[in-house]
Amino acid sequence: MAKTHDLLIGKEWRKSARTIPIVNPFTDEAFADVCLADTAEIEEAIDLADRAFAKSRNAPAFIRSRICAGVAQGIRDRSEDFARTIAMESGKPLVYARAEVIRSISTFEIASHEALRLDGEMLTLDIAESARGKSGLTRRLPIGPVSGISPFNFPLNLVSHKVAPALACGNPIVIKPASSTPLTALLLGEVILNTEAVEGSFSVLPCSGKDATPLVEDPRFKMISFTGSPGVGWDIKRRAGRKKVVLELGGNAGVIVEPDADIDLAAKRIAFGAFVYSGQVCISVQRAYVHASRYDDFLNQLIKETEAFKSGDPLDEAVTFGPMIDSDNAERIETWVNEAVTAGAKVVSGGKRNGTYYAPTILTNVDPKLSVSCNEAFGPIMVVDSYTDFQDAIERVNDSEFGLQAGVFTNQMDKTLKAYNQLEVGGVVINDVPTFRIDNMPYGGVKDSGFGREGIKYSLQEMTEIKLLVYNHLMEDQG
Repeated sequence: MAKTHDLLIGKEWRKSARTIPIVNPFTDEAFADVCLADTAEIEEAIDLADRAFAKSRNAPAFIRSRICAGVAQGIRDRSEDFARTIAMESGKPLVYARAEVIRSISTFEIASHEALRLDGEMLTLDIAESARGKSGLTRRLPIGPVSGISPFNFPLNLVSHKVAPALACGNPIVIKPASSTPLTALLLGEVILNTEAVEGSFSVLPCSGKDATPLVEDPRFKMISFTGSPGVGWDIKRRAGRKKVVLELGGNAGVIVEPDADIDLAAKRIAFGAFVYSGQVCISVQRAYVHASRYDDFLNQLIKETEAFKSGDPLDEAVTFGPMIDSDNAERIETWVNEAVTAGAKVVSGGKRNGTYYAPTILTNVDPKLSVSCNEAFGPIMVVDSYTDFQDAIERVNDSEFGLQAGVFTNQMDKTLKAYNQLEVGGVVINDVPTFRIDNMPYGGVKDSGFGREGIKYSLQEMTEIKLLVYNHLMEDQG
């Protein structure tokens, strides 16, 4: 019998009347059930977070730092439990699940340090006669309860990127994990319960989208941090009222390979960037533009690297390519590829589906208006094309509704600066893929890729407000 996992409200594990099955994407079988929060339980969690803020906002920096450090150590102590849970509920190969756990430990360690650096500044105000005798100072103060809504593809680290900065600055947070991958967030709850975190500063509420309305609209939340699809994200922003909103909405990442690039390195990294976790990564490489003089060499090497992935059970130590999250998404990718082939595209590697698996697939001769090229695939497909003019390659990368990150393989500084200045994205990566992310960097995009930035230091700026104190020294003289 599958184990039933309770939801977490503050420091209390709670059963509920409704549950949902958690399905292993590899076996397509349910291996656990999770309790779903209803409207009353969501209200209770919000109220508890609102009351917890009275205490958490006043927690000294060393306590907030110690809480984050304690979470990092707790994840480290249970790292294999986390990795196997991630692999089972998301289908992520164990080698990548372990890497996600390591990143999450780092995320909380960074938060532990940043909690000690929430500094303000002294201001020179007497710049005019009217300000004679006045000086000022600023501090960054927590804004209040945060609603965090996370996706399935990084069920630990994308939750961590919402929870860690909230705990670091003293904001309570209520997490709604993805319905397909809630177990990892609940496991994180077990770790947080063993820290000094104020009761009510963290809750995990698996729930339906309909019941989640208060997580968007309740005025007691002062911020919403959402990672997911553009349609849902922009609707959340519309409904959020006066709350702060940070949206990370995915991408359609492009990469340019210049003639001076190391072709072997470029092919190896681009294959990884396109097909790691079956392409279910917001910054997965979806479009590669290769200079015509190196196109054939690159394509041959890319095919070789792509066909070296080993598919199978994600819990197998040797597997590097696993299933998609469910059969619906695998069928969607199959439909997109078939549509492209009908329109004249050529499949040079992959192009086959088996249940939730879709083989890592490389397409050439693709009309840029087709879904495989212009929409976010969030699956294991990439389009390769050639160019002769660098400016044209930049414009083709920019010809997208998305703008999260882009990559350029070149050793020429003039082209590096040109790409940095002209690519319409939140981040440009030189001599590596746009799939690169380390957890202290500012992360986010423009256009349909989102609004605001994550990365602990930058999340702390989003989750705090500057407050000014003006002091009149002339009153001292009159004393």
